[in-house]
Amino acid sequence: MYATPLGDDGAELRPLEPWQAEEFLAHMDRGREFIGARNGLPDVVTDLESSRAFLRLYAEKAAGDSGRIHGIWSDGTLVGAVILRQLDTKSGRAEAGCWLEPAGVGKGLVTRAARTLIDWAIEVRGIHRVEWVVSSDNEPSIAVARRLGMSRDAVLRGSYPYRGRRHDEEVWAVLAPEWRAAKSASAGAGENGA
Repeated sequence: MYATPLGDDGAELRPLEPWQAEEFLAHMDRGREFIGARNGLPDVVTDLESSRAFLRLYAEKAAGDSGRIHGIWSDGTLVGAVILRQLDTKSGRAEAGCWLEPAGVGKGLVTRAARTLIDWAIEVRGIHRVEWVVSSDNEPSIAVARRLGMSRDAVLRGSYPYRGRRHDEEVWAVLAPEWRAAKSASAGAGENGA
């Protein structure tokens, strides 16, 4: 198994695969109410078979080069994930997303994990535009988009029906040249002691 360290606090980013369905279900059960406040995934992953089916869907996406899912582990426990819901190398477009259970909140894990996944999509897979689609009332996720250097491109009013109510969705995005410029500026600031 391979893992990408997300800093020096022991947090790691690893691929999530169907054989990890039990661990993924346990994670979803721990965070079901919290994650479900803004994300429909807990309504999809309800038992071991649905957990396996969800991870199998992303294994098929990875095999077809059309998506990815990576888990975020903190102190050896799966506490969240980042995904490329869509990955289209022909058009150069991808859509990223995330979630965390309460034990992972407030540690910068999603920002670090999403930064790693987006960097891979841009630098390795040649993606030009990475989008982040989020409910307008999901301030934590919007804050991540901002920290990732994304710009809000659109508000899709009333576009997302969820749990009996329509929500506005925001489309945030970063383009490859913007991503590279921000990386370069960050590296330069680090070299200058900033």
